[in-house]
Amino acid sequence: MSNQIDIKGSTIRLFTGDLKDYISITDIAKYKKSNRSDDLIRNWIRNRNTIEFIGIWEQLNNPDFNPVEFDGIKKEAGLNSFTLTPKQWIEQTGAIGIISKAGRYGGTYAHKDIAFEFASWVSVEFKLYLIKEFQRLKDQEHKQLGWDIRRNLTKINYQIHTDAIKRNLIPTSLNKQQIGYVYASEADILNVALFGKTAAQWRHENPDEKGNIRDFANVSQLVCLANMENLNAVFIDEGLEQAERLVRLNQIAIQQMTILLKDKNVGLLDAKD
Repeated sequence: MSNQIDIKGSTIRLFTGDLKDYISITDIAKYKKSNRSDDLIRNWIRNRNTIEFIGIWEQLNNPDFNPVEFDGIKKEAGLNSFTLTPKQWIEQTGAIGIISKAGRYGGTYAHKDIAFEFASWVSVEFKLYLIKEFQRLKDQEHKQLGWDIRRNLTKINYQIHTDAIKRNLIPTSLNKQQIGYVYASEADILNVALFGKTAAQWRHENPDEKGNIRDFANVSQLVCLANMENLNAVFIDEGLEQAERLVRLNQIAIQQMTILLKDKNVGLLDAKD
């Protein structure tokens, strides 16, 4: 996830902690009072409604939360003499929903549940923009995660594939350059079987594109490619010649892509790429 988002001209920092997403309430406070953000947070946290909210949140999410100290703080809330800072709240109750970070990029951070509550106290409009932008970022993160999983699946299968090549196709006397050529040749068996062209041919046809032919594959093609890598490893172990493997893999690619392209769920994933 990105470490910041921009809301109505204000940069809001984020970080991932033990309970996942934390948002800088110092940055949220600066939207309201840029030079008195700490005062705004102290005024918010000493509010009785705030104490009840963050106390209940801790009881639901923090098994080490100190309920005795919480009750004592809650009893004092509302008195004119009552003061409370985020650091005092954390130290006295063992709270984990609010975190104080020191240093140049420090400040007070809160779990997103609490941060949204604080944002509502600062500005309802700002809170709505914050939720919308935060959710957009999470959707982007999930999409990227899905892509990473698919790419990693291909990489894992590629390792199985190259191990089979090592065991069966590469004599021990070959140098690194020759080994690399064999690997590229075997990779192109899969490329030709699935895409109808080698990696070099694709690069020649797409000189302005960054990456390689597989970087532009859709979900259906990546699933098929992962299956083909496994099958090619089996075919290599069985001693099949390269030409025969190419024919078999091409037939399998046609069969699997025909099935995958008819699958509505896979089609939806393809559409998101």
